[in-house]
Amino acid sequence: MTLAYACILVAALLPIVCAGIAKSGMFGVPRSEGGYDNHDPRAWLARQTGFRARANAAQANSFEALPFFVGAVIVAHVTGGRQGLVDALAVAFIALRVAYIALYLADRDLGRSIVWMLGFASCIALLFTGAF
Repeated sequence: MTLAYACILVAALLPIVCAGIAKSGMFGVPRSEGGYDNHDPRAWLARQTGFRARANAAQANSFEALPFFVGAVIVAHVTGGRQGLVDALAVAFIALRVAYIALYLADRDLGRSIVWMLGFASCIALLFTGAF
């Protein structure tokens, strides 16, 4: 398994981490007092505000970014991209996604958008590694 393939697993786990952050501290609180409602988790998450709402949004965006990243890593391997470059771009994507989540939680919109664009660019670069 290449490092880039291992990054796919990490990328798949990031939305779960975001969901955990959104729900953190609310598991022991009764539903009647606003605690986490596993009977209707999506509606409960939709009612959240502040960092919980931002963590939920980061979760959704992490799921949205996942297919492009997975596809880009696979294309990079299939087209014979230089493994060192493929691995570096995949690790960069993960680092940028972690920064994106942190910036989202901290409500740093401009930084978050810049980091998102860089992560997207790393996926585009992965698509073309076979040409380098």
